[in-house]
Amino acid sequence: MAPVRYRFLDGPTPIAMAHRGGAIEHLENTRPAFEACVAMGYRYLETDVRVSADGVPIVFHDPTLDRVTDRTGRVDRLPWSELAAARIGGREPILRLEDLLGAWPDVRFNLDIKAPGVVGPLARTVRRLGVEDRICLGSFSDARVAAARRVFGPGVCTSLGPRGVAALRLSSYSPRAAGLVRIPAGCAQVPLQLGGRALVDERFIAAAHARGLQVHVWTVDTEEEATAVLDLGVDGVMTDRPTMLRDLLERRGQWFPR
Repeated sequence: MAPVRYRFLDGPTPIAMAHRGGAIEHLENTRPAFEACVAMGYRYLETDVRVSADGVPIVFHDPTLDRVTDRTGRVDRLPWSELAAARIGGREPILRLEDLLGAWPDVRFNLDIKAPGVVGPLARTVRRLGVEDRICLGSFSDARVAAARRVFGPGVCTSLGPRGVAALRLSSYSPRAAGLVRIPAGCAQVPLQLGGRALVDERFIAAAHARGLQVHVWTVDTEEEATAVLDLGVDGVMTDRPTMLRDLLERRGQWFPR
């Protein structure tokens, strides 16, 4: 595997990431959730970024408030003053991204860009805090990932977008397709399955490692699934059950707390 090009990825592997702060064990994307994971020793937290109507980056997954808060409405059509009044699970406030990134100087954050207008406000927040080395940016949208690379430049870690992952999968089967994966990135972050079939196997991991890319798998919520991907040699695991993953990694001698 090629040398790591990003400080975000320079720690020991496998990387354990608490997905939305451990969404099965805690209220997702809330400060108590992230605090609990950090207290357990998690060095990496995964979360989502959206932007309010007045340009404030927030830590929130859904396009609307309806599913997880006591209020309703589209996040991008409400000012921060109204979003701040909503309560996740009826009790916890929505976090500004600035407050999360500034909470722990040694914790790293995997940020999922959830909407087209996020990149600019996100970049301003990251630069103001000086945390470029502690973030990795990803998205389900190739356009958003490309925009992030343009705005942030080559020094900030990004994951492959959907087209990059598809190209990597194809290249793992056909050496003639190796040139398809030209995107500068630090990792491929992929689901356990795609279309009902396992996406990650030894061939996929080998293709990624040959290009200097780490492989992170989401969302891994059973011990059986976690054991399987760890045995394959993945470099990172995202989970909604951080206690399960920590306990498994401890038994395997692969837990590297902060």
